Amino acid sequence: MFKLAFFVPDSHVEVVKGAVFAAGGGRIGAYDNCSWQVKGQGQFRPREGSQPFLGQTDVLEKVEEWKVELVVADSLIAEVVQALKLAHPYETPAYEVWRLHEL
Repeated sequence: MFKLAFFVPDSHVEVVKGAVFAAGGGRIGAYDNCSWQVKGQGQFRPREGSQPFLGQTDVLEKVEEWKVELVVADSLIAEVVQALKLAHPYETPAYEVWRLHEL
């Protein structure tokens, strides 16, 4: 089992969650669409050659984003991350993947 966390602007949080759920993320036992989320502030500066969804080249951008966390079965992690990337509005979405150990 893996834990996937990603950061997404408010405008796309439900779209991206829907994509990762459809790919099999967020399943725990007899439950699906399981996730946890919290709003925070992200920042980035688009560099020369980037094609930002938000912001301007060489200008620091601060934006409210959601951090969404969910679990993903080992056999589905590649497909779920691909679904995240395809649904996300950012050119290079920020995400984290952690392996979970059962105790």
